Amino acid sequence: MKRNTAALALTAVLIGSGAAFMGFAAEGGSAPSPEAGAAATASAIFAGGCFWCTESDFEKLPGVISAESGYTGGKQASPTYEQVSAGGTGHTEAVRVVYDPARVSYPQLVEYFWHTIDPTAKNRQFCDVGSQYRSGIYWQNESERKVAEASRDALLKSGKVPRIHTEIVAASAFYPAEEYHQDYYKKNPLRYNYYRRGCGRDAQLEKIWGSR
Repeated sequence: MKRNTAALALTAVLIGSGAAFMGFAAEGGSAPSPEAGAAATASAIFAGGCFWCTESDFEKLPGVISAESGYTGGKQASPTYEQVSAGGTGHTEAVRVVYDPARVSYPQLVEYFWHTIDPTAKNRQFCDVGSQYRSGIYWQNESERKVAEASRDALLKSGKVPRIHTEIVAASAFYPAEEYHQDYYKKNPLRYNYYRRGCGRDAQLEKIWGSR
């Protein structure tokens, strides 16, 4: 992926040295929920910077069935990765999470999400800089909006973070990313973990939230 130059340089060095690190649809877009006809599942949309990482984090959570990388929040239809990463489409990298509400609730997803991002960062996450890496919670109904806003307010009141730049807005068209981005952490675990380490994601998360 086109990521922060310094982080990618570190990635190249690590790969060259053989070091190891093991770390923690439709062409025209689609409606927010891919599982509307399945009462046993629900969906939610989140943006947490690099979608490789956000997808990986959510797929570790019991009750999550799948997480799909994609683009949302922009004006251009059917954007490509190259267009989004250049920063001109208005989209952000995001994931669409399909989950079993009998095993994990939407409020639990939101609470989990906070601990996978740096909510104090504006138009960036970790080493990835630009509005295409902004964090966000994209609600699909009034119930989700109320949950997300109440969770944000409670987090601010707790004093755990001094400010929150994570946007909470109505979901718009979600465009699945190219196939090579899907499950990238499974298809390319070595490169994925080098990138994640080089980006400093987990080190920063530990500073904010403490050890998992």
